[in-house]
Amino acid sequence: MPLTFKPWPFLPNPPVMADPALKYVTLVSRDGFEFILEREQACVSGTISRMLDPKNGFVEAITGRCVFENINGVILQLVCEYFLYNHRHRNELNVEDMELPLELCLEVLMAADYLDC
Repeated sequence: MPLTFKPWPFLPNPPVMADPALKYVTLVSRDGFEFILEREQACVSGTISRMLDPKNGFVEAITGRCVFENINGVILQLVCEYFLYNHRHRNELNVEDMELPLELCLEVLMAADYLDC
């Protein structure tokens, strides 16, 4: 008996992509903390920018919601604070470094590497 394949997942109507002009996105940590920030601020991260680009076909482009199973809430909060800090000072010269708790520097560095920011 020959095998037949149905398109998966079967969707009667193709999903509607999130509006690229959508002003806010939600970032979710592995422990369930949610951070809502402006899309422009979150797209400081190359990874998030690619996730939200409809041309790349990620579900995040549809939902406007990015879940990070490898980043905990404390670290994601610091990353979001960096996005805001970066956005606030984007047109300034000689900006002071953002202060981070010393004991979290390694985890923040690993998250920044993963997020390409």
